[in-house]
Amino acid sequence: MFQALKVLSCSTVFAAAFCTLSTSQAANVPLGQSNSHFGSWQDAVEARFDPQSGNTRVAGRVASGVCFALSLPQEWRAQTGEAGIHLKAAFSQAELEVGLRSAHELRGMPQPDLASRDAALLQQDYENLLGRPAQSVSLASVSTGAIRWSATWFDAYLPANSHGMTIETLIVPMSSDWVLELSVTQVEERERYEALLQSMLAGLRVQRDSDC
Repeated sequence: MFQALKVLSCSTVFAAAFCTLSTSQAANVPLGQSNSHFGSWQDAVEARFDPQSGNTRVAGRVASGVCFALSLPQEWRAQTGEAGIHLKAAFSQAELEVGLRSAHELRGMPQPDLASRDAALLQQDYENLLGRPAQSVSLASVSTGAIRWSATWFDAYLPANSHGMTIETLIVPMSSDWVLELSVTQVEERERYEALLQSMLAGLRVQRDSDC
């Protein structure tokens, strides 16, 4: 499942990690580390709905002269805060969290490239938060040079028939210094979730300097 529902019991350490979180937070727990540089660029991120095309264009510039743009189907509205950039679909429960991580934060990871180091650190952060390793982990290359990281935890105290929770992030290398993290949550239907990811990836562009 891609929407982690509110925890019904706090009788295990695993479940207790979610007891103070809202439904939307539990699906993609804000970790803070990946968003520590948002103060320098969050004001340069905008989401603009185009009624003619029926899509929302999201664009942002990183302080080092790197920018990105992507397109979301239908209307989405952006909010900023200490945890970074958060977009909410106007006509559904779907949400998108946008994170930024610097190479400096990843310097201690042994993986050979920036994206895989970011995936390893994301997994480490979530495992530390939840108090146990993920039972299933996937790392796959997708279009535009991004990689798709996902990790699943199973526990009898988690709701739904599967008693499982999956956290997933698209990691997009922007330069040798920055990676972008995109996490879609609150979409239970698998087909709709995959369609949204494909639409987002199809319109994703990373540009530099004068092209921004």
